[in-house]
Amino acid sequence: MKIKNQLIFKFKMNKSFNKDDYYVSESNKYAYKIIKKWPKWPKKIINIFGEKKSGKSHLANIFRKKTNGIYINAKEIDDKIINKFKIYETIIIDNFYSKFDDKLFYTIFNLVEQDNKFLLIFSKRPISNFKFKIKDAQSRAKNFISIEILPPDDNLIFAIIMKSLADRQIIIDKKIINFILKRINRSYSKIHDFIYKIDELSLKKKKSINFKIIKEIINE
Repeated sequence: MKIKNQLIFKFKMNKSFNKDDYYVSESNKYAYKIIKKWPKWPKKIINIFGEKKSGKSHLANIFRKKTNGIYINAKEIDDKIINKFKIYETIIIDNFYSKFDDKLFYTIFNLVEQDNKFLLIFSKRPISNFKFKIKDAQSRAKNFISIEILPPDDNLIFAIIMKSLADRQIIIDKKIINFILKRINRSYSKIHDFIYKIDELSLKKKKSINFKIIKEIINE
């Protein structure tokens, strides 16, 4: 992909979870491949995990559109919601956490197993490391296929910065992005925080992004 020195984008500030907007790199390629591979999964339950802002919700939405499955945040799940699961072939649970109710988890697992459904769970840490009080739930959690979204490589960081600034209609020079790449904290959350500060400072100063502004943010 050829990129001109000056990158100018004119998009509305709106999160897009389209398949075409998901940038695949060495950091996330295995997670993306398992989404594409459905329904030819080696097991019915997949756990994709990675740090906050690593693109898990984006993958969840890609999978939902691909399978027409039900998508639910883990904190919204109760017995009534689980009853709705029965009419779907695929179930997507986002933001699964370690203190999730054991009985609900066990019920979901049994439903998936008995009705031959597919379950895709997203979490920050691998579910196999969670502690469940119900022994059967604990043993079954260790039988998931777990796929990690790794820390971002240079190509992915470049794509995140480029896409995020494009969404904000911010003009930036390619040299500045390369300058940022060498100095930014390699954490998805920190990258997004950095982009937010760029946006905030550019609006405050009412100037285009230059090396002075970037150095000011880096030195904070």
